[in-house]
Amino acid sequence: MWVRAVLSGCAGLVLAVSALTARAEIPVDLELVLAVDVSGSVNEEDAHLQRSGYARAITDRRVVEAIQGGALGRIAVTYVEWADDKLQRTVAGWQMIDGPASAKSFSRELAGGPTVTEARTSISALIDHCVNLFATNGFEGTRQVIDISGDGENNVGRPVTLARDDAVKAGVIINGLPILRAGLLPWAEDRDRRRHLDTYFQENVIGGPGSFVVVARGPSSFADAILAKLLREIAALPEPVP
Repeated sequence: MWVRAVLSGCAGLVLAVSALTARAEIPVDLELVLAVDVSGSVNEEDAHLQRSGYARAITDRRVVEAIQGGALGRIAVTYVEWADDKLQRTVAGWQMIDGPASAKSFSRELAGGPTVTEARTSISALIDHCVNLFATNGFEGTRQVIDISGDGENNVGRPVTLARDDAVKAGVIINGLPILRAGLLPWAEDRDRRRHLDTYFQENVIGGPGSFVVVARGPSSFADAILAKLLREIAALPEPVP
């Protein structure tokens, strides 16, 4: 009887240890959500430019070296496309990147699947959605960052400043990549808002220690802006001196 009891106890201990191991989170230098605007003002060509820009940037030698230069030498990344308060779509799920091979694997995932879109723009719903993504991703990062690109202001859902403030309280940093496209639509009010979208992101969207904005002045400069932003995020670099 006692042998059976001992064996049963050992089996229970093994199962408990296995369960703890299964729940263990992988430590990384950075947990990064790449959140890309696909609302109504973003046409299919622009959506492709955004995806391909991230696909190239994540495999860039300088980005890979920045990742490997961290204390742990690895980060966790996911790619989400978003529009209104109901559309937040994961294109590439959470993956660890620790070198050229894993960077290429993540990059390949961005090439697949069509882009889904909705007319309106809810940065606040996106932030709320992304904060939840960190809870069950299997990673434990020194920093948690939401990287938001967009070409318009929040126009549906709760106020974006409330979502931002809640995220910052939870320890999440939000960086922004506003895409300036004055004249995209014919209304003067809309053109004016888009010209000053960088200021809007600075005052209403970004938040947390070291948060920053990198401006893309139209789709043609998107790839360069992505690369500059990723390098700053991964290496936690200070703002460049003018």
